[in-house]
Order: sequence, then structure tokens, then C-alpha cells
Amino acid sequence: MSEKMKAAVLHGLKDLRIEEFPIPTIGDNDVLIKVAYNGLCGTDASEYAKGALMVPLEKAHPNSKHQGPTILGHEFVGTVVEAGKNVKSYIGKKIACGAGVSCGACKRCKESRTNLCSNYYTLGLSLHGGLAEFVSAPANICVEIPEGISLKVAAIAQPLAVGIHGVRRAGVKKGDTVFLLGAGAIGAFVCVALRNLGVEIVAADISKERLEVVSKLGVSKTILIDKDATVQDLKDQFGSQADVVFETSGAPGAIAKAVALTAMGGTAMLMGLNKTPQELVFSDPVLREITLQTTVAHVCKDDIPEALELLADGEVASLLTGPVYKLEDSIAAFDALLSGSASGKILIGSE
Repeated sequence: MSEKMKAAVLHGLKDLRIEEFPIPTIGDNDVLIKVAYNGLCGTDASEYAKGALMVPLEKAHPNSKHQGPTILGHEFVGTVVEAGKNVKSYIGKKIACGAGVSCGACKRCKESRTNLCSNYYTLGLSLHGGLAEFVSAPANICVEIPEGISLKVAAIAQPLAVGIHGVRRAGVKKGDTVFLLGAGAIGAFVCVALRNLGVEIVAADISKERLEVVSKLGVSKTILIDKDATVQDLKDQFGSQADVVFETSGAPGAIAKAVALTAMGGTAMLMGLNKTPQELVFSDPVLREITLQTTVAHVCKDDIPEALELLADGEVASLLTGPVYKLEDSIAAFDALLSGSASGKILIGSE
């Protein structure tokens, strides 16, 4: 094996370079993965196009200790080609990687909430990731892909796990009515996680195309809304309130809308990210005893195996997977993601 590999390395604002990079070394509990596919997500696009907020280009990450140009990519699958002495059984296995590294020893890790580890860091954001020919990862965040599931199908397991984790935290139960504000990537993965729970799902979005996709994923009613729709507009269009409302868009004012659409005693699950202040009059959710929930990332050992189960028949992947670009065309793939011209999850693939 050559000592060098190709990788997509972020150096700064809109400065992504395809360059030769040393193949990672591994420790006793790590595996070296030959990457088959890496999915691009909104976080990747934001780091590339708006400037690094999470990637430690200028200041070392407190947990990974990494600083400087960074190989992106945190949604990757591939085949283990080398393994540390404590994890030799992984050699040759096809795996989906959770990408989030936890210590296993802190309070939250002991509660099995590894996504909230006090020493947490993410491959592809805090340390070199999977937008390369090879990537090193701890074996304990790698889940074997069952026989019969292709690497391409499994490539969306990690983002699907995020949707599963959100649904799990929301406590959705059979017979619930669920509203979905936002039918983009996160919203679609939430739909997949909900589809076998025996719930009625209503989805709203500003995109007709997105609504057409989720209508094939178990949504019983779709509502095309204006981007400037008010709370009252949404109440009029939905016609009722829901037991659980998932806010996945992160749009300004979306939290207030989610709360307004939540039934008395229900749950508003906030999944979208918005870093600007938002106004919310708290007397309403207090008087109606609404639960405001949030969620982040996933718990690898719980959520990725379930994601792989939901992907097993290939139907979900065929609906949600978009174009595949070669590693050397990563910049074009980022541009397609940013322009919104691609339909479905964009993959960087070597197969």
C-alpha cells in the first residue's frame, strides 16, 4: 500500500483542496477503513462556504487536540483493511461509522448518552474524516453492515441515525399525530424513523419537491407553505394541533411556530439549528404544559444498527440518495449542495 492517499482537505473559506495526504496510522483499538462512500451534509457545506465554525483551522480542538487543515467527511462507510491488535476481528468487514468519538468514562457516557460525552469530538469536523481514500476510526464507533445491504445503501445510515435518535427522544407512541415542520434531509430521515410506529404524519415545507419525497415515506398529508407564513397561517393550514411537532428547518421564528402547533400536553422537538435569537412568549407553553425537547447527533450503538435495519430493503436509500461524485470532484459536489441543484443526499464515492 502506498503511504499517500487522495483527500479533500479544508484549508479555509471556500478553500477545499484535493491533495496527497499521508495514510492515517492506527492505534491498538482503531481500524483503517477504505472509504467507499461519504455523504455530504449541511454542516460540511457551512464549514466550506461560510467559514470554519467547528473545524479547528486556527485553534486546536479541546478534545481531539487537532489544529490546522482538516479532511472533511463524517458520514462514511467502507471496508476495514487494517486493524489494531485489540480489534483484529474487524479486518475485512464492511462497516458504517458513527464518526462521533466518546470517552466511555464520563457521566453521560456511563448513562449511554455518548453523544453528550464531555470529551466528544467528531471525525471529519474535529479531526480528519472520511472525504479521503482511507480514514482511521476507533473500532467501537463502527457498526458492521449486515449481509445483503450494499455499501451505497448503507451510506445514509449515519444521518438516518440522527432522525432515529430525535424520534426516540421525542417519545412518539402509536396513535400519535405528528407534525413535521421542514421536509428537507433531516425531516425525511425523521419520516423514515416514524413510518413503522403507527402514527399519522403531516408535513409542511416551502418545497413541492421535498414534499413529494416524504409523501412516499409514510406522510399522510403534505402542506405547501410560504416561507413567510405566520403562526396563524400555519394553524389555518394544519387545521389542528399535534401530539408531537418536529421542527427540522432551523428557520427564523420556527420554534414559536412549532410550539403553537403542539397540542396541550404535547411535545415540540427542536432539531433545526439556528444561531440567531428567536422570540418566544413562554406563557403559552407553560400554561399548556408543553414539553420542549432538543436533540443532537445520535448514539452509535443504539441508532446506527436500527438505521441499517430500516435501510435493508433498499427502498429508502433509492428515494433519498442523490448523485454520486468522485473524490476529485468534491468541489463540484459542494457547489451542487450549496446551490440546491441536486436532489437527495450527495455522495462522494470510490466504487
